[in-house]
Amino acid sequence: MIQLIKRYTFFVAAIFFSQLSSAQKKAPIKPENKDVFIKSLIGKMTLEEKVGQLTLFTSDMSVTGPVMRDSYKADLQSGKCGNIFNAYTPEYTMKLQKLAMESRLKIPLLFGYDVIHGHKTIFPIPLGESCAWDTLLSEQTAGIAATEAAADGLHWTYSPMVDISRDPRWGRVAEGSGEDPYIGSLIARAKVKGYQENIGSNSSVLACVKHFALYGAPIAGRDYNTVDMGYQSMYNVYFPPYKAAIDAGARSVMASFNEINGIPSTANKWLMNDVLRKDWGFKGFIVTDYTGINEMVHHGNVADEYEGGIAAINAGIDMDMQGAVYYTYLKKALDEKKVNMEQIDLAVYRILEAKYDLGLFSNPYKFCSTERAKTQIMNPSQLAKALEAGQKSIVLLKNQNNILPLKKTGKYALIGPYIKDKRDLIGNWSAAGDWTKAVSLYEALNSKIGSSAQLIYAQGANTVSDTTLIKKMQIQAFITPRSDGDLLQEALIAASQAEVIILALGETEGMTGEAASRSNLRIPANQIKLMEALSNLNKPIVLVLSNGRPLDLSWENENMNAILETWFLGTQSGNAISSVLLGEYNPQGRLTMSFPRSVGQVPIFYSAKNTGRPYEENQKYTSKYLDIPNTPLFPFGYGLSYSQFSYSNLSIPKKAFKTGEKIELSLTVSNSGKIKGIETVQFYVRDNVGSSTRPVKELKRFVKLELNPGESKNVVFTISSDDLKYYNYELQHVFEPGEFTLFVGKNSSENESVSIHIGE
Repeated sequence: MIQLIKRYTFFVAAIFFSQLSSAQKKAPIKPENKDVFIKSLIGKMTLEEKVGQLTLFTSDMSVTGPVMRDSYKADLQSGKCGNIFNAYTPEYTMKLQKLAMESRLKIPLLFGYDVIHGHKTIFPIPLGESCAWDTLLSEQTAGIAATEAAADGLHWTYSPMVDISRDPRWGRVAEGSGEDPYIGSLIARAKVKGYQENIGSNSSVLACVKHFALYGAPIAGRDYNTVDMGYQSMYNVYFPPYKAAIDAGARSVMASFNEINGIPSTANKWLMNDVLRKDWGFKGFIVTDYTGINEMVHHGNVADEYEGGIAAINAGIDMDMQGAVYYTYLKKALDEKKVNMEQIDLAVYRILEAKYDLGLFSNPYKFCSTERAKTQIMNPSQLAKALEAGQKSIVLLKNQNNILPLKKTGKYALIGPYIKDKRDLIGNWSAAGDWTKAVSLYEALNSKIGSSAQLIYAQGANTVSDTTLIKKMQIQAFITPRSDGDLLQEALIAASQAEVIILALGETEGMTGEAASRSNLRIPANQIKLMEALSNLNKPIVLVLSNGRPLDLSWENENMNAILETWFLGTQSGNAISSVLLGEYNPQGRLTMSFPRSVGQVPIFYSAKNTGRPYEENQKYTSKYLDIPNTPLFPFGYGLSYSQFSYSNLSIPKKAFKTGEKIELSLTVSNSGKIKGIETVQFYVRDNVGSSTRPVKELKRFVKLELNPGESKNVVFTISSDDLKYYNYELQHVFEPGEFTLFVGKNSSENESVSIHIGE
């Protein structure tokens, strides 16, 4: 069957493209009135051509880059496929667009791709970059990614992923901004603005908000699993970042794989029509995730793909990604009056409008410039921004006896599989990034101190030795021809000659991301064995972590002298990490996801609710574990600096406020350290009594202060009763007068507080 060929054929073939006459290359010229133009064009389209606009198929990948499947050529020439993903480079997209210009109506193709944290210049994974607590940086990196993607022939990115997640077992936490809806909303807004600024220019792309909705809360942390959630959690915690992205003008939304209230998102009328379009006013188009319609058969809400297609379009899904369900069954559904032409035309309108606003009807080849690609991809300013993003994303978790920063002289053992590694540095979903152009930690340290310090290298261990895990990750090149035993002995010899050990361990890029859930949150066992052996030497060890999720670092926190969380930092990884190790850059990153003491605490997050039996150390029948504290190992908002900051003079001008009044809380922040540093001052609020139970703490504001040694600055946080609204049990967005506690501090656990009454 043709749809099976389209979905499952992975044969790669190059296509011969003949030169077209100038007449064939012309696309319809757009008039001044967009609505008139699009409706006129729809009026000329056959049903087959309309369905083509609702169809999204993929290019394949070969060693040399994207290539088209032979079976798609005729579809492009006949207008049966209006959108392609995984197709990039000006040359390749030009060839595909020329095929579309052979179609009867010459409607240009829309090219999409997963540009998640950079296109060619790779920035830190989103979870890492969120730890910068810098929305301007988030906007700038998205803008650079858009510029590079547009210069490489692309129109549309499947980003930002704004799913809130509180379960580090889920591998896709790497792609989001952590556990908190406030900072998640700020970053969602910034990313959309960065991608879409000046839509219609040659340097912007359409954003696609994903995964709508609740995808970050799968049961047991297992990817693609079902989600079971009450409405208050939806509206108060998980919905805000999606809405922030829509309010920022996101032009497209991707449906999630999971179900909501028993209905998969791909067929969920309440979610797509009532919430997204009616309540939030979304005007763009909605696309499924990869074969999302087909997968409803497995969910069990439809009997077959035909029913799935009907359910999807009736729910408001405009575009079918790779499933070929609309392509195969939409005509039959129309003939049998299961759907109507008005629905189809509306979906077509939304997609044509996106192409119109991109300027593709005026010039379908405007994104196919080889000259722009030469100057707008991986240029010096973009690499400099990648370095800045990497530096700001690093979180210093431990620094016993101020072992960091390191001197630029001495004897250092550089040990671990990530000392010279490059592939893992750019992380998962690294788009068209070339890992060979990444800077390794070894290269950076050798360049900076190789002439003044003695650097002794040993690999120490393979990244992974568990063959079962390797097989599940479907990646072959983890184990070197050498055994972990031999590598360990070399590492011990190297360490014995050094004064300080720099130990680079962590996850591989394939251990996080899609389909990469883990039940064990420790680093791989063979790396643990190396770490334990080195710790027995009683030499200072600086642990440099590469990973895509919060890990269980309880043992490491007890036995390592310093711990530097570096995530997967992208193209400039080595330069960013070395600058922090050597004190060229004072770390300022703060966690946006809590780190558990054990996987048994998961899910763990700072804004939990109290139980009727809150924790009391000396009372057995209260909510606690027998073997570990309730608290996380490293809380939300946590991060150390080479400076020392202190807080004082916390005050509010009066003790009671009327509804609607501005509430100002002020304090003084001082740098008592010896070097200039940046402190992230965090402001939290607790609604002490609500008609619905409220979290123990919620982030409402933060500010980043740069302070010189001995310098103090006054900080004022301003909120009003509008900032304290929440969705109650009737889903009314309300402010309830009463007693509130205001917290200010270094993180969600270390803070000072004052109590006030707000409202009549």
